[in-house]
Amino acid sequence: MANKRDYYEVLGVKKDATDAELKKAYRKMAVKYHPDQNPGDKDAEEKFKEVNEAYEVLSDSQKRAQYDQFGHAAFEQGGMGGGGGFYSGQGFDMGDLGDIFGSMFGFGGFGGGGAKRNGPRRGKDVNISIQLTFEEAVFGCKKEISIAIYDECETCHGTGAKAGSHPESCPTCHGTGQERVIQQSMFGSVTSVRTCSKCGGTGKVVKDPCNTCHGSGKVRKTKKYEVNVPKGIDNGQTIRLAGKGEIGENGGGYGDLLVTVYVQPNRVFVRKGYDIYCDVPITFVQAALGGEITIKTIDGEEKYTVKPGTQPDTVVTLRGVGVPNLRNPKVRGNQIVTLKVKIPTDLSERQKDLLRQFYGEAPKAATEAEAPKEEKKSFSKKMKDFFKED
Repeated sequence: MANKRDYYEVLGVKKDATDAELKKAYRKMAVKYHPDQNPGDKDAEEKFKEVNEAYEVLSDSQKRAQYDQFGHAAFEQGGMGGGGGFYSGQGFDMGDLGDIFGSMFGFGGFGGGGAKRNGPRRGKDVNISIQLTFEEAVFGCKKEISIAIYDECETCHGTGAKAGSHPESCPTCHGTGQERVIQQSMFGSVTSVRTCSKCGGTGKVVKDPCNTCHGSGKVRKTKKYEVNVPKGIDNGQTIRLAGKGEIGENGGGYGDLLVTVYVQPNRVFVRKGYDIYCDVPITFVQAALGGEITIKTIDGEEKYTVKPGTQPDTVVTLRGVGVPNLRNPKVRGNQIVTLKVKIPTDLSERQKDLLRQFYGEAPKAATEAEAPKEEKKSFSKKMKDFFKED
């Protein structure tokens, strides 16, 4: 016992400290030296045990009186259940410790306890999906949806009790939603906190339940909502309708309705971000000689002039005719067009001869006078002749 520090010194309080001051000091020190806050720190672990041992004694009025009179010697004969420490037991209320670390580190009370359930709790979110056409996703639309969710029972107005009656405070937990259980262990008696087995944590019991909802206070209803789909939404994105989900518990707010959109593929256009991609076929003559073509866009048809000598797979950008930006619909992406040159597959013999002549394999001339005429033909004339039948 000579090595043990004074318990008041451990907690950093005076000997006349009140219970509230002791608890406040304990919370501060326990959080400071908690193993989760100091992973692998053996010194912090020892101090954490020391803090719990000190509070275990000083928080109990009977043990505190013994300690004030005899010091550590009061527990030399096993009064601390075999050396004290965090798991020493002897009636120490571990529910308080569970409340402290439940709020700090996100777990329930020690010994199987959990968060209190009789306070307001937000309702569940509801997830659904809808199908959109390519155009609906680009330009936005309105969609009416129908969903089945749990909502307040109109017969009992959410109380769960039959008309003329009302829920009563749970006799087991006295309305707290939690019950304390004392268990005997090798370390002594351990008090733990758990969800009330009688009321399920609500703190209330319904003796005469409503015939409509059978005491739950909720019934399944089919509701219809209109969803405003914004311009530029993309496949897999979600629209949130706040407060359109299921009803909460004990006065808690409604959850949200989460609508995920799935966009049907388009046979002409492919979307990548806010840009639209497509292929446009042009003839061999249009590629060679140039000319005006019509390109289909999401807004309609647009004229475009092909330059003479355009090569296969030439990429053309039509600016500002892509998908509207989801956050700023006035800003739009582009349309990326790839010009696909169609090579004819059913040429006549004359067209084949002209093509050979065009590429240097001149056909035999009937007379010497005819050959120079063929050579003097312009590129344009040759191409026109190429696609001109006899």
